[in-house]
Amino acid sequence: MEFRNVTIVDGTGAAPFVGDVVVEGDRIVEVSVSTPPADGPGQATGLVLAPGFIDVHTHDDVQLLSTPDMDFKTLQGVTSVVVGNCGFSAAPSYADLPMGPSFATMTDYFAALDNEPAAVNATVLVGHGSVRSAVMGFKENREATSDEMAAMSARVIEALDAGAIGISSGLAYEPGRYSGPDEMKQLVGLVADAGGIYTTHMRNEANGLLDSIDESIAVAETTGAPLQISHLKASDRSVWGEVVPALEKIEAARARGVDVMFDQYPYTRGSTFFDQVANSGAFEGQSEFGSLSPEEVLIASAPGRPEWEGRTLAQVADDEGVDTRTMIDRIVTELDRRCVVILDRMCEEDVQTVMSHPEMIVGSDGVYGGSRPHPRLHHTYPRILGHYVRELGLLELPRAVQAMTSAAAKRFGFHDRGVIEAGAYADLVLFDPETIIDTGTYMDPKTVPTGIEGVWVNGTLVVENGAITGERPGLALRHR
Repeated sequence: MEFRNVTIVDGTGAAPFVGDVVVEGDRIVEVSVSTPPADGPGQATGLVLAPGFIDVHTHDDVQLLSTPDMDFKTLQGVTSVVVGNCGFSAAPSYADLPMGPSFATMTDYFAALDNEPAAVNATVLVGHGSVRSAVMGFKENREATSDEMAAMSARVIEALDAGAIGISSGLAYEPGRYSGPDEMKQLVGLVADAGGIYTTHMRNEANGLLDSIDESIAVAETTGAPLQISHLKASDRSVWGEVVPALEKIEAARARGVDVMFDQYPYTRGSTFFDQVANSGAFEGQSEFGSLSPEEVLIASAPGRPEWEGRTLAQVADDEGVDTRTMIDRIVTELDRRCVVILDRMCEEDVQTVMSHPEMIVGSDGVYGGSRPHPRLHHTYPRILGHYVRELGLLELPRAVQAMTSAAAKRFGFHDRGVIEAGAYADLVLFDPETIIDTGTYMDPKTVPTGIEGVWVNGTLVVENGAITGERPGLALRHR
């Protein structure tokens, strides 16, 4: 397979050049600058060839097995994903899981991924919340005993031995919110010893944002583990602008030798589980999710209640003829953790401030399911390339691609991926820089982005002219 006279953005941040790329099997074997033909100047195709995009923050653990075509990722140019984020992973399993499949051990999960390949590559984090739930249960609001810590440690070690690249925490959620810094330091210390990474959905992204930055950095500084702060943002009107001192804290930590970075999705609305928001006290005042009004909560997924999807909490309460508090309790009782909502929380200025920082890596944080999932599930990467690169000029194309490819690959251990060079795996995306754009909205999020001409995973074509091919060449990549 050969690509001729394409504009190559190689993922390193270097300037684009018109060149040729030759692929044999699953590897790139040659990259060269195009030579003009003898009878006149060569004409570039106008298309950009870049490394396949790496989504470092996903919740696709189940989808890799249940929807292995992964069209919601490949159609936007994603060729690799990191699963197990925000403290929740498909292993170890625990009682009352809201969805499946789940697995008793990470060894079992990797075996399933090997036996049933998906269209994309995947690396796996073990979720602290899953580990804690497996040992202590989901609702235990107390410190772990020494025996429980030993049991949790054993599960983390099993996951690392199986190939997990690190551990994630979701300290804003149950059961993560019940654990303290000492618990996290002990478990993250095991990850550091194994050369893994610690990612965190911090304890509070609203009025406790800066304290949560300090807590996260302290865990990394004590253990020596690389720290990845998930979806950095200021998630309440009262703290808009605090991304600036948050970034200053990160820069200060990096200056004294702490390996800390962060990822981001390009939207002002977030998405999460409704029961966690309701149980946090967000509708009664400040919480780790900020202070919410019923008008700021859009229901994305309500299994068994499709009429609620695409409606705000205020609208659903009005439709059902009840007050907001009654509706909140009804949703939690009826749907438990199966209801996913979209929250109107951030401001555009903060999004652009975070995106402009040189340590930013892109991650979608999309949650699959329902008729109206957050559009970031389908559109994160075209949105950055179309809106923030082409339309706003906030990022130069090479830097944007770097944040989606080589920076992500280096951070999360995707060896020989994320760059276009001889010897690298042929994870590639071909797109038109003049037309690529997100097309999804909050009311119609499942549309196909425009401008993606082709996507290859390990040298195999998985997307052609905006449609999936049905091929599933993805690999489960283990930590090494």
